[in-house]
Amino acid sequence: MPYTQTNVDALLPLPAATFHILIALAKEDRHGYAVIQDVEQRTGGEIRLSAGTLYRSIQRMLEQGLLRETRDRPAPELDDERRRYYRITPFGEAVARAEARRMAELVKMARAQGLVLGKV
Repeated sequence: MPYTQTNVDALLPLPAATFHILIALAKEDRHGYAVIQDVEQRTGGEIRLSAGTLYRSIQRMLEQGLLRETRDRPAPELDDERRRYYRITPFGEAVARAEARRMAELVKMARAQGLVLGKV
């Protein structure tokens, strides 16, 4: 199904967990636990998604068309057959980009009011 800017804008602002999951999947497919690890590592431990939050978010994101489950898997010796792998969709990428632009604009406004000093 083709997406439009209206479809993208309807999902903004994104919940923080959703945005972090999209970032974690932006460059490579991952299974759920690898998403949790990526978010924790990327945020220096500031954010740790619980399994419940992760899988509720993933289910919603699958329904919204932001993600899809993929059958592509690593070599069997590097894999656990119980894992489910997820991939960001083109629509998910468009939504993540729109959210990043929205947040950048907010930071720009805050900087203009002296609330953010220097580079973020």
